[in-house]
Amino acid sequence: MFAPKDMQLIFLPLPFVVALLLLTLLAIIVRGDEPERRNWPFLALIVLCALQSVIVGLRWGYDVPALKFFLPVLASGVPPLVLASFHSLIRRDERGAPSGAWIHATPTIGVLLLVLLAPGYIDFALIVEYVGYALALLNLARAGTDALDEARFEGAVAAHRALVIAAFSLCLSALFDLAIILDFEWTKGENIGLIVSNANLLGLLFIGGTAMVADRARALPAENAIVDQDPASMPRDREILDRLDHLLVSQKLARDENLTLSRLARRAGLPARQISIAVNRLAGKNVSQYINDFRIAEACRLLRETDMSVTAAMLESGFQTKSNFNREFRRVTALSPAAWREQNRAGALAA
Repeated sequence: MFAPKDMQLIFLPLPFVVALLLLTLLAIIVRGDEPERRNWPFLALIVLCALQSVIVGLRWGYDVPALKFFLPVLASGVPPLVLASFHSLIRRDERGAPSGAWIHATPTIGVLLLVLLAPGYIDFALIVEYVGYALALLNLARAGTDALDEARFEGAVAAHRALVIAAFSLCLSALFDLAIILDFEWTKGENIGLIVSNANLLGLLFIGGTAMVADRARALPAENAIVDQDPASMPRDREILDRLDHLLVSQKLARDENLTLSRLARRAGLPARQISIAVNRLAGKNVSQYINDFRIAEACRLLRETDMSVTAAMLESGFQTKSNFNREFRRVTALSPAAWREQNRAGALAA
């Protein structure tokens, strides 16, 4: 049967699908996280991206010209939220005084003024803003995973990777803005709808994905943490590692799934940066890998000496995800957990 000629099919613009995916992602994050662990800047970022996607769909899918004035204002709010989101994974005294946070509102205010006074410069302003914040993110990523000292050690590597991807996403958005400028120059804007839709799909999904990864890295707040403070002493690298080893072994800190660099620094009574430098110089690795070495050693002991399952040994040693556990286990032992257990138990029986 054929539909009547006067019956029109419902048109669903691609940006609406992107918005639906982002809202689904938001629901997954909110439902899966403890309230104390939620990274509110990331949640606000996803909401903003979803709203931007809906307006893109209305503007170019249903041809609502009036909405074109809202799009650049919303777009200007994305980079500051991305940076604020990753700053939430950094200890406050490491990222600077919060009083300077107001400066990140200036891009949105500036774009709003351009919308009212000089709309021809909006795309150039957005390109400068997106590239500038991308460089700020890459500068933050230069210090490695230890820069995100409020991220759980298990998720620090993934969060650092998400940081780099977020910078790439902002650069990608800037390239699409440049493509829009060139399209106006060459074709009088004939392809702008297609360009904006693709930019919306790729850029916002990239940012949404990084938000989910980094949100998982946030630790639960510390409860009545005991701090072995000794601010007057500035021990050398070997003393720092000895102090860390003592804490990790005697107090079994490595098994704490919410352990972060800043929390470890408070327990050791040392600056986080000093710990990071000492571990890097003496052990030749970042603090996340150093902690995971202790966790893998404990997992190996459990696999060798007990009959508990691989999953139980994973959880007991401080890991929460199989993918991270298997990756770190292979990094340390060059074997999978099951293969390592079989090989070492066979060796023990032979002995």
